[in-house]
Amino acid sequence: MEGNAVMYLVIGIASLIGLWGLFYFIPVGLWFTAQLSGVRISLLQLVLMRWRKVPPQIIVRSMISAIKAGLQVNRDELEAHYLAGGNVVPVVNALISADKANMDLEFKVATAIDLAGRDVLEAVQMSVNPKVIDTPPVTAVAKDGIQLIAKARVTVRANIKQLVGGAGEETVLARVGEGVVSSIGSANSHKAVLENPDSISRVVLEKGLDSGTAFEILSIDIADIDIGKNIGAVLQMDQANADKNIAQAKAEERRAMAVAQEQEMKAKAQEARANVIQAEAEVPKAMADAFRNGNMGIMDYYKFKNIEADTRMRDSISEPPSQKKGGKKSEEDKE
Repeated sequence: MEGNAVMYLVIGIASLIGLWGLFYFIPVGLWFTAQLSGVRISLLQLVLMRWRKVPPQIIVRSMISAIKAGLQVNRDELEAHYLAGGNVVPVVNALISADKANMDLEFKVATAIDLAGRDVLEAVQMSVNPKVIDTPPVTAVAKDGIQLIAKARVTVRANIKQLVGGAGEETVLARVGEGVVSSIGSANSHKAVLENPDSISRVVLEKGLDSGTAFEILSIDIADIDIGKNIGAVLQMDQANADKNIAQAKAEERRAMAVAQEQEMKAKAQEARANVIQAEAEVPKAMADAFRNGNMGIMDYYKFKNIEADTRMRDSISEPPSQKKGGKKSEEDKE
């Protein structure tokens, strides 16, 4: 009896596993739901989906949603998109949203956008409800040298036709920032920009910044403008400091050259004085030689001494009174 109970239990478990495998490969419940929803698909196709590694629930439920929304989708195209690595449910939802918004969105375009890595449903929603993008602070300098810091808000709408291969938000922000800098830089005064900030928006919009992007720019609004530094004054101060440093360097160079020249002249004067002293030292020697050779007598020597004394007397008389009081200065003291 116990052996029969175990056998019955094994048979029951095997039956349950077999039924589960049967209903897994042959999803009768899903097929019945599809038939009630108006989706014409056979059990064989559902079984083949299992063998092709395609979840029947995703394909069938997507087809049910499309048919209930009044759209006709092809089962083979849905399977092909899934096998290509696409997201079937967002694509179908995007087609439904576009149809409700009276937008012309084809299935091939939607699948191409999805395979390109973009959220096609978000793109459709952005086409219906535009998105506002806040730009980072943009710094620019007007012609009068005053720095302005502007913040802009860009209202964009997704361009379905340009989503594949079109540039993203970063490109739009970069172009808007470039346009703001160019507009402020061309203004003669920062006051004119502060008085009419809408002039920046007009100039930027006229440049067609949304060309080649995945978005269509609807409006550009300047949210805030702050006054920064006086760049012109800062540059002038820097230039003045640079000129002052150059002038100081040149003056120092001239002073150094003058000091060097003064030292050189002192050296030359010392050399000349040494030559004079050396020449004066030769005079007694010449007189001694003259005495020995008989070219000069004692009377000639006395006459020379008298002339020398007479010369010193005249020099003493010609000296200023200040030098007479302090006494006669030597040649070394005068120097």
